[in-house]
Formats: sequence, C-alpha cells, structure tokens
Amino acid sequence: MKGLQSSETSQTVSVVITCYNYAKFISQAVDSVLAQTYSDFEVIIVNDGSTDHTDDVLKPYLSEKKIKYIKQENRGQANAKNNGIRNSMGRLIAFLDADDWWDKMKLEKLAARFSEENTGVVYSKSQIMDSNGIPLDWIYPEKTYSGRITEELFIDNFIPFSSAMIRRECFERAGLFDESLGMGIDWDLWLRISRQYEFDVVDEPLLYYRMGHVNQMSKNMEVRMRCSDRIMEKFLSESPEMLSGAALNRAWFKTYCNRGEYYRSKDLRKSSRYFLKAIPRAPLDQGAYRGLAKNLLALLGIKRAGSRQA
Repeated sequence: MKGLQSSETSQTVSVVITCYNYAKFISQAVDSVLAQTYSDFEVIIVNDGSTDHTDDVLKPYLSEKKIKYIKQENRGQANAKNNGIRNSMGRLIAFLDADDWWDKMKLEKLAARFSEENTGVVYSKSQIMDSNGIPLDWIYPEKTYSGRITEELFIDNFIPFSSAMIRRECFERAGLFDESLGMGIDWDLWLRISRQYEFDVVDEPLLYYRMGHVNQMSKNMEVRMRCSDRIMEKFLSESPEMLSGAALNRAWFKTYCNRGEYYRSKDLRKSSRYFLKAIPRAPLDQGAYRGLAKNLLALLGIKRAGSRQA
C-alpha cells in the first residue's frame, strides 16, 4: 500500500497513541512508553480533535525527540489510528489507547517474538483495572491462542487491542483500519491479517487496561452489536473457506447467547428470541437453555411483583 513503506533498517517500533478528550489519562500512557526497557522506538500521538486540555497535558512531552504530535479535526478512532500509521517509520507498530498503560518490559518482550517471518501479530494478556486505575482480580484473556487462529478469532475477539504489536507489512497486504466502522475496528483487522499471517502471544499481562469510565467507547453495546454483524458478514462473504461449519456454529451461538444476556434486563422477549436462535447452533450446549430458564424466572418475578401491587 502506497505510503506505508518503512524507512528504518532496524527493529524500530512505532507506538501510535490516539486520543479524544483523555487529558485525564494520557500522561500515564505516554510515561509508560517512555519508561520502556526497549529503546528503539518512536511515539506518534494523534489528537483527534480533543476539546479538553489535552494540549496542555502533552506540552511538556513535545521536546522529547522520540515523540511526534499530530493534531487533526475529529474524524474518529479509525482515521486517527490510520493517520498515526501513515506518519510512522518503524517495521513494527504497536498501539496504546490513551486511557491504558504498559508494563516497562512490554515492547522488549513482544519485539523478540518476530524472528519468524510469517508472524504478523504478537499480543499479550492484560491486567484489568477499574476506572481509577486500581487492579481487579481479572486477567484477560483467560485462554490464549497462537499460530493460524482465524477460527478462534471469528468466534471471539480475545486479543486486547493495546497489547498487540503488528508487523508493518501486514497493513501493506491486509489494509488499514476500516474507517466506515464505528467500533470493532481491531477485530476486523485481526481477521483480515489472519488470512495470511500467524499470531504469537506472550502469556503474561503486559497491558494495564482501564475500564468503566465515562468516555469509554466499548460501553455503547447497541453500536458494537451492529458493527459486529457487519464484520462477521463481511468476512464470511470474502473468506468463507477459512471457517469450518463447527466454528461458524460456535461463533453464532456465542453471539446470540451474549445478546440474550444483554437484553434480559431490557427486553425479555428479545432476549429469549436470541437464546432460541442459539439453540440450533449448538443443541447440546446448556448455555442457551440456562439463559431461557433465567428469563422465565425473571418473567415470573415481574408477574408476582405486579400481582402484589394490584
């Protein structure tokens, strides 16, 4: 892809940090990059039209030779990340969301895994933090996969985005982030890369992932579900030969059950319809039946509450 050629001959890592109104968090993210034990890196910070005091927070960092600061009008996360990639020089590219941070060994441990030419992406586990940055009793993902993992990725996007490091040529061959997607841009990218490359994993938490704060995009579940449908349907139309029938059934079973759980507190009928759609995909799996049982109990509770009020 034109404009993505690396000008570096060594194993330089380009770290892309994009931000939109994350002045409260971004200094911790940048500090964690500057503290890395791996020294051959550059940092591209893309301010996607922030209206808070992000500029003021970042001003002290701009004298650092490793940092390039780009400001643009608000065009969304995919555009901002693509802008960062186009302005990078490294053979390896790592992303860090502005509300997260890294272990100091993160770049060193992941860069060491790219000795095999067919390795396109290396990722790690993540330590989940609350909105205040306090660690929870939760390391994600519980199970990791490596090698050719298209089917596992189609069933579940288990790769923590800010844990991943990507070989530059993956973008040249598979393309950049899809700017038409509001969410799930990482999952769409992993699936496209998985057509041609293997994935590797450092099986320890090197990312500190903050969740639960007000600005977090992943909280918008309705948008996430619509984007998820688009990603799955697009991949199926373009690469149906890469998925077995068993993997396809498992993916839709998981999708329908997750949506059944989500809608239980909002719309019991809609929730139950999703669980019923899941059953033919995996008739021996108890998950959908348990979901329907919970819905029945919830419905009985609602009726009893109504009768007491009457």
